[in-house]
Amino acid sequence: MNNNNYKSGFVSIIGRPNVGKSTFLNRVIGQKIAIMSDKPQTTRNKIQGVYTTNDSQTVFIDTPGIHKPKHKLGDFMMKIAQNTLKEVDLILFMINAEEGFGRGDEYIIERLKDSNTPVFLVINKIDQLHPDQLLPLIEQYRSLYPFKEIVPISALQGNNVETLLEQIKSYLPQGPQYYPADQVTDHPERFIMAELIREKVLHLTREEIPHSVAVVIDAIERRENNQAVYVSATIVIERDSQKGIIIGKQGKMLKEIGQRARVDIEALLGTKVFLELWVKVQKDWRNKMTHLRDYGFNQDEY
Repeated sequence: MNNNNYKSGFVSIIGRPNVGKSTFLNRVIGQKIAIMSDKPQTTRNKIQGVYTTNDSQTVFIDTPGIHKPKHKLGDFMMKIAQNTLKEVDLILFMINAEEGFGRGDEYIIERLKDSNTPVFLVINKIDQLHPDQLLPLIEQYRSLYPFKEIVPISALQGNNVETLLEQIKSYLPQGPQYYPADQVTDHPERFIMAELIREKVLHLTREEIPHSVAVVIDAIERRENNQAVYVSATIVIERDSQKGIIIGKQGKMLKEIGQRARVDIEALLGTKVFLELWVKVQKDWRNKMTHLRDYGFNQDEY
C-alpha cells in the first residue's frame, strides 16, 4: 500500500469491566471475535480487531477491564491493559452511560494522566439513558480529564458508531496497511475457538462458575475429504464441585455448551464442525505461572 494519504494506527479500548468494549469491537468488525458476557473480566488477552476501509486501517485492541487485581491472572490482565496504553496512537475510554461515574473510572483516569496519547471519552449504552441525563454526565467527565473528543454511542444498536469511526480516522497518522484487507483479527482460529467455548460456559453456568475457567484446544483435524473439521477441547476449572456443574445431570450441560459453541465455530470456519469437549480439574490454576502459560497467558510477551 503506497498511498501517501493512507492512514493507519492502533487504538486501545479501555474501561471498567462490562462497559461494552467487546460488543463495540464485534459491531465494528462485523463478526464475533471477542466474547461477550455480563460478568466482569470476560476479556483476558489483548484482542486485536482490524477495521479496514479504502483509505485507512484501524487496529483495535480490546484490553481486559482495568481493575485492582486479586490473583496472578489478575496481575497479568492489568499488566496487559496498562502496557497497551503506551503503544497505541489513540485511547478510547469507554464508560457505561447507565452506571455513570464510579470508583473504577477514577482509578483509570489517574492512569491516563501518565499517558501522552490522545484520549476519547466514549459514552456507551446511550439507548438506556434519557437524553436529559447525558449532558450532566458529559460535564462530569469533562471536568476530570481533557478528552480530545466525547462521543456518545450505542454499540449494541449501532447508534453513532460510524461517526466515532470517522473521528478516530481523523486522529490516525499516515501509515501502511498492516494487515490484509480481509483480515479481521490477528488471533489464530484456535484462540477464537477456545474463547467461543468459554463464552458458552459463562453464559450457561451463570453464577455457579466464576472466572476460574480456561479452555484449551487439544486438537483440530480436517477429515471426510476436508468436508468437516473435528475439534477436541478441554474445559479447565479449579474445583471438583465445578466439574459436576459443567457436566450437568446426565451430561446435559456439557452437551448444551458444545452445541452452542459448535454453531459459532461453524460460522467462524465456514464448514461443518464436530466438537468434542472434556472437563479437567486443575486446582488454583490462576495463581500458578506454569498453568497460566499452559493456558495461553504468556507474560513474557507483554
